[in-house]
Formats: sequence, C-alpha cells, structure tokens
Amino acid sequence: MLRQAFAITVLSIRSIPQRWAPSLVIVIGLAGVVAVFTALLAMSAGFESTLKSTGRHDAVIILRGGSDAELNSGFDRDSTDLIKQEPGIRPGPDGKPLAAAELMVIAELVRRDDVKSGANVTLRGVEPASFTLRPQLKIIAGRNFTPGLRELIVGRGVLQQFQGADVGRTVRMRGSEWTVVGEFASGDSHDSEMWADINVARSTFGRLGSSSVLAALDEPGGFDRLKAAIAADPRLSIDVLREDDYFSAQTRQFRRTIGVLAGVVTAIMGLGAVFAALNSMYAAVAARGKEIATLRAIGFGGLPVVVSVMIEALLLALAGAVLGALIAYLLFNNLSVATLGQNFTQVVFSFKVTPQLVVRGLIIAVLIGMIGGFLPALRAARVPVTTSLRES
Repeated sequence: MLRQAFAITVLSIRSIPQRWAPSLVIVIGLAGVVAVFTALLAMSAGFESTLKSTGRHDAVIILRGGSDAELNSGFDRDSTDLIKQEPGIRPGPDGKPLAAAELMVIAELVRRDDVKSGANVTLRGVEPASFTLRPQLKIIAGRNFTPGLRELIVGRGVLQQFQGADVGRTVRMRGSEWTVVGEFASGDSHDSEMWADINVARSTFGRLGSSSVLAALDEPGGFDRLKAAIAADPRLSIDVLREDDYFSAQTRQFRRTIGVLAGVVTAIMGLGAVFAALNSMYAAVAARGKEIATLRAIGFGGLPVVVSVMIEALLLALAGAVLGALIAYLLFNNLSVATLGQNFTQVVFSFKVTPQLVVRGLIIAVLIGMIGGFLPALRAARVPVTTSLRES
C-alpha cells in the first residue's frame, strides 16, 4: 500500500506543472491567509514585547488606589514623601530610598504621515532617580536636560513618528516653549515619551503632585513588606504593582482585540481558501481521472489514491504558507508604527514576526489543505473505474 501511495504521489507531483493554474489558486489563496494572519498577530506581539520589556520584576509602580494607569492616578507631595519612606524600598548609592516621583502630562505633536492633525504624546516629568531606576535608557544624541530649565529629551520613537521634535528645535506645548536638548533610546515604551524635570513640568502645567512613584525593591521580600506597610498606613490609599505586571496588563485589551480580529479575518479568508482548494483539487482529480482509473484498473487500491491527493493538497498548502510567511516577514517584520496606548498617547513599537507565529500560520494552512483535499480525494477513490474512464 505504501509503495502504491508513493508511486501515485510521484505521478501527481510531476503533473502539477501541467495543472499550474488551479494549483496556483491554492498557493496564492493560502499565502494571503497566512500573510494577513501573521501580520495581525505580529502587530500584537510587537506591542506586547515593547510594553513587557519596559517593566522590571524587582521594581514597583505605585498608583492612587483604583487607578489602572498613570494618567488616571495622582497624589500630592506629602503622600509621595510618605511612600518613599516605607519599608521594602531598596536604598540607592547615596543611602536614600531608590524611588522617584513622576508626573505624566499629555502633549501634542504632528505626525510625519499626517501633517493636518496632531497626536497625543507623553511628557514625563522625572526626578534624577528615574534614570537610575532605568539603566537601559541612554542619551544617544545631545545631552540631558538641565534641572530647573524648560528643556526636553525625546525618545527615539518620537523622532521616528513625529516632526518638530529634533534636537535643537523648540516645541510649543499648552502655551509654553521647550527646547529639545537630547535624544534617548531605551528599547521599550519609554522611546515614545519626552522627558523633562518634574518640578519644571509641575510649575508649567499647574500640577502640584505626581502621577506615580517608581521604586526599586529591597529583595527578598521587599514587595510583600512594602504592600503590608502601605496597607497598614491609614494616610495612604494606593495600589502597589510590580512594574512588569503593570505594563503587561496595559497590553491585555489590545492583545484581546487583535486576537479576535485575527480570528475573524482568518476564518473568513480561510473559508474562501477552503472553497478554492476544493475547486482546484476537484479540477485536478478530474484532469487525472483517466490516469487514476487506469492505475486502479491494474490493481492500485483506493486508499493510496486518497493518500496521494491529500499529499498533493498539503504540499500546495505548505507552499502557500511559506510564501505567506515570507511576505509577512519582508513587509512587516520590524515595521515601526504608533498606536494609542492605555494612557491615550501614542506608543511607538515594531511588528515582530516570530517563529511561533510562522508555525501557527503553517498549522492553519495545513488544516485548510487537509479540508480542501479530503472530499476530492474520496471522490477519486470511490468513482467506479468505468465511469471515470467514460468521463475522461
């Protein structure tokens, strides 16, 4: 049986060039399915990777109680001072608690691809400890801002997606003018932000306190001690989250939306690909009807015929899947885009076409190929030899 299946499969594959048009329909159809599926999930993977890489497990972000994002949070300076003195926070090189109050303000810049309207960008007011808490952040052009002056450093992603924020330029925000003195890169979502001195940001934008406090944990057990101390302090009503958990949660809704969209689009396109595969494989079986009938007449069984038709369908499906994955990789991998984040500001990130996504695309293509080849394979095996010869 195996020898028969192998022999029929070889004949089937050799005849594909003679039936290139219907075979091409399967390949192109599945390439489109896999390319769209991979591109959508690559967008979700890139966004998730950018935000997850932002957070550290040995640091916490502290927000006002009930707040789910920094933009919705806020507390006064007295609360900030109390938080910094709580147990569980690691001391810095100067012996003081390694914690930084940070203020988030929404600014507006003009996108490079849409000069008619602006888009929200995060302006983060920071303290000196903010840089110590993010050692991955490096100044790659210009210099750092001078405390007490209206100076900005901008993330690499901001310069990629927006205009007017180059080093040396003046940015106007809410009636105030700021000088861009440096560019930084961190490899995470902070690349989508502009940073300034927190006290200057407070006075310029009329804010009295801060949006959050970022603190390094004194491990082991620092997280539990800090949470217990804050819960026991009646003067504070705040939430303590590990930084990596916080940023991972920021992607949850986006990932869920993209996952549903990818599923719906893939189902619709996959249904079309199934019908295309059915039509093409029925045409292939009909074109080879005399050949298959002759083989069955000289003793070849029905099962080898089914196996050969299924293998042909799977090979065409795999060819389409590889082509689709290649298209998605060439067009979308590391493509830099910006979308709204949890804080209603633009987050710059890059698509990530990962091996896991490619494998998932291959699996989908194989399933479609199996469905599209099964019924034609059964027909090829069940049609009586005399009927097949007469039709041919």
